[in-house]
Amino acid sequence: MREVARYCAILACSLIFTAASYGQSVNLTNPPDAAPAAATPNHHSSGDSGRFGFGIKGSLLGGGIEAAARVTHHINARGGFNMFTYSRDFTKDQATYSGQLSFKTVEGHLDYFPFAGRFHVSPGVLIYAGDPITASATFSTANSFTLGGQTYYSDPLAPATGKGKIDFNRAAPVATIGFGNLVPRKAGKHFSVPVEFGVAFQGPPKATLNVTGNLCTQQGVESSCANAATNPTILSNIVSEQDKFNHSARFFKVYPIISVGFGYKF
Repeated sequence: MREVARYCAILACSLIFTAASYGQSVNLTNPPDAAPAAATPNHHSSGDSGRFGFGIKGSLLGGGIEAAARVTHHINARGGFNMFTYSRDFTKDQATYSGQLSFKTVEGHLDYFPFAGRFHVSPGVLIYAGDPITASATFSTANSFTLGGQTYYSDPLAPATGKGKIDFNRAAPVATIGFGNLVPRKAGKHFSVPVEFGVAFQGPPKATLNVTGNLCTQQGVESSCANAATNPTILSNIVSEQDKFNHSARFFKVYPIISVGFGYKF
C-alpha cells in the first residue's frame, strides 16, 4: 500500500511539472499580451522607381529633345521640341524658286502603357512654330512663265519677284504607338531607347504667293505690262496658281512620324 501511494505521488508531480512546462512554452512562443509585429512596408508593390526622364531623338520632324514625367503606374506625360531645316532650288513654269523647309514643332503626348511594360499608345498634339515652308521666286526677263494658265514675261524695267509660303494647321492631332519608356519603372534601370510610329493630322497645305514688280503679256511691249500687286487680272491668276498647288498637294494633309531616341531616367 505504501508503494502504491508513493507511485501515485510521483505521477502527480510529473503531471504538474509537465503542465507547467507546457504553459511556459505557450507563453514564450505566443504571449497573449504581446503586441502584433509591425508590417514591413513593401517598397516594390507598384514597381515604380523615378519620376522624370529626359531624351534626345531623331525623327522625320528633325532632331529633337523631350522630357517625360510619371503620372501613374501606367501613364506618362511627355513633351518635346523638334527642328528640321532643308533648302533646295527648283524651277517651275520657267520661274526659279529657292525653297526652304523649316520645321520647328512643339509636341505633347499622354503615353499610356496598357501592360505596364514598354509598349505604349500615345495620343497628343503637334504645334508648328512659324512657317514650315517658304520660297522666293525669280522670274527671268528672257523667258516666259505661267500663272493661272496665263503666259507672262517679267518687265526688264521693273523685274518681277515673288515670295511664297506653305502653312498647315497650326495645331495638329497626333496618334502614335511605340516601344520604350523614358521613365522605366524598374528601380535599377535608367537608360531607354524609345521607338515610335504614327501620324500627325496636319490638314491640307495652304499656299500663299505674293508677286511684286511688273508682268507683261507680250515680251518687249511695255504697254502690255501691269503692276502684279494691284492688277485684278494678275491677282486672279495668282490665286488660281495657289489653288492649283493646293489641289496637287492635298495628299500631304497627313504627315508620317517615325522616331528613334535615347533616354535617361532621373
